[in-house]
Amino acid sequence: MRAWIGPTLMMLATLIAYVDRQTLAVLSPMILADTGLTAASFADALSAFSIAYMLANPLWGSILDRTGLRFGMAIAVGVWTLASGAHAIVAGFLGFAVARVILGLGEGAGFPGCVKMAADCLPTSARSRGIALGYCGAALGSLITPLTMTPFALQYGWRAAFWITGALGVAWLILWWSSAKAPLIPDIRRDTKIVLPSPFLRRFWYIVATYGMGAVALGVIAYMSPLYLNRALGLSQRELGYVLWIPTLGWFAGYFFWGWVSDRLIADQVRPVKTLLILSALALPSAFVTMFHSWQAAVAFFVWAMFIADGFIVMGLHIGSRAYPRDQVGMVGGIGGGSWSAVLAVILPFYGRMIDAGSYTMVFVTMSLLPLLGSLLYFALSAADSKGNNNS
Repeated sequence: MRAWIGPTLMMLATLIAYVDRQTLAVLSPMILADTGLTAASFADALSAFSIAYMLANPLWGSILDRTGLRFGMAIAVGVWTLASGAHAIVAGFLGFAVARVILGLGEGAGFPGCVKMAADCLPTSARSRGIALGYCGAALGSLITPLTMTPFALQYGWRAAFWITGALGVAWLILWWSSAKAPLIPDIRRDTKIVLPSPFLRRFWYIVATYGMGAVALGVIAYMSPLYLNRALGLSQRELGYVLWIPTLGWFAGYFFWGWVSDRLIADQVRPVKTLLILSALALPSAFVTMFHSWQAAVAFFVWAMFIADGFIVMGLHIGSRAYPRDQVGMVGGIGGGSWSAVLAVILPFYGRMIDAGSYTMVFVTMSLLPLLGSLLYFALSAADSKGNNNS
């Protein structure tokens, strides 16, 4: 059990990161009403975060591989804690955009840190589940945010909620610095220089296609569903606080289920074609969200979409960890998180404008098709490598 302490600390870090991240999304109806921002401007601020997060993920992955987790994660969480607290004092689009950019630069270390921690602490047979434990903090953070931050913001105002998120970061830093020491948590470093991922290698695009495009529903639902439920289905800010935690149940369960699939059922498969085909088919029902004019049906679709999106994350990391050497596992996590954020940076501004125009169906149809397109891209790119491989 001692080997799981490190992944558990990383789970707490990603939990806090997603409380930071989701507080803005959950309180978006209140914030937009108070500041006068449109859904399009809100989406542009989210896109700014996504661009910064996209760049920071592979960079942090390489930095953590080189410097080790103890010091690297302390710096990263310190940066995002300051940025999260800064949301309490900004007002217009520019202020939110700058705060989100700095938040994205810090939070880019979270998922690469989870991948490296699992590789450093756990045997190969348990690595996917170790990654799942670290990643599930994101789901837990998204689950507790609407339940806690909504009533707090209704009582004390939305700005006060961001002081709470900053305090959580400070608490984690104190716990981390007192606990993240050898031999409790190995501080494994690479002696060579920092190596950045090359987009000129096919294996880089394997991760982009599976993780980046396949898991896009997580971001779309996390960021855009409050506005859809509020504007299209009439839920108030208070009612959103009672509802928005439900989709994260699928997000939480998905990490452990697909982590088990990776560790137990396809552990030796370098190219898990059948699994990706199944996931792509299971992602398609999300296109029909708007056919059912009730929040209960919409939330059920969101639960399912998040559960399936987790499968693409785990498969992307499964593929990447077999394509890259072990001393670059942080880079694998960075490529995955960065590519996912890059896809969101491109599509969120369009989705914000679609929501302003009431074109909700187009949002969910395109969201459901991107995983299939990503899988097809991966199959095309990896076809040459599959020759002579009977594990697909």
